[in-house]
Amino acid sequence: MRFRTLTLAAASGAALLAAGVLPAHASGPSAPTSAEEGSVSAADLLAKVTSCSQISSGKYKTDDETSATVPVCGKNGAVFWKADMDIDCDGQRTTNCNENRDPWYQDDTAFHQSDGKPLKAESLPYVVVPSSSSIWNYSGAGIKGGGVVAVVYNNKVEYAVVGDTGPTKIIGEASYATAKALGIDPDPATGGVDSGVTYILFKNSKVSPIESHSAAVSLGDQLAKQFLRNN
Repeated sequence: MRFRTLTLAAASGAALLAAGVLPAHASGPSAPTSAEEGSVSAADLLAKVTSCSQISSGKYKTDDETSATVPVCGKNGAVFWKADMDIDCDGQRTTNCNENRDPWYQDDTAFHQSDGKPLKAESLPYVVVPSSSSIWNYSGAGIKGGGVVAVVYNNKVEYAVVGDTGPTKIIGEASYATAKALGIDPDPATGGVDSGVTYILFKNSKVSPIESHSAAVSLGDQLAKQFLRNN
């Protein structure tokens, strides 16, 4: 899922050219924003993660071809990173997540539903964490499968769960459903976004059952409020 950089860069260039003919306000701060999940605003969350106290031993790449520039940062009750978003379509086969739509499709996820089946990337917002390595061990930082993540992009907040693990040296990936909810192109082959995504993972949290998005939103809103109080 990490080999689409050149394609995405070309698409981004085309988007920038197209943006030149759009009204000036189309991409500005006055553009309408979608309803946010929960009661904590994107601006309030972002205000708490303006500086980084690095807890990872090194930094991560956002794609195979890029240099390692992304640290994992620590806060009271959470860890966070700011990166891109690549699209994870792994897990149960669905209309948009399968071998035909995703060249890197795998029919499993690191963490499973309460019935033992893999997660469903097309309908469940989840985030991918780097597999444990000498750079960083997510479980040692209090991050676990089913943990709550606030994903912030373009003035929107989407609550997701930790649902899968990825390469040891690359960071910045979330499920088809996460991208779609945030207005990011969810196509597993050509979608995603190159930058501007903030992932705030709440320590020692766990959604039960992991496949319940409403439970993630409820717990996420509670933990986001606590995060604002404690930082």
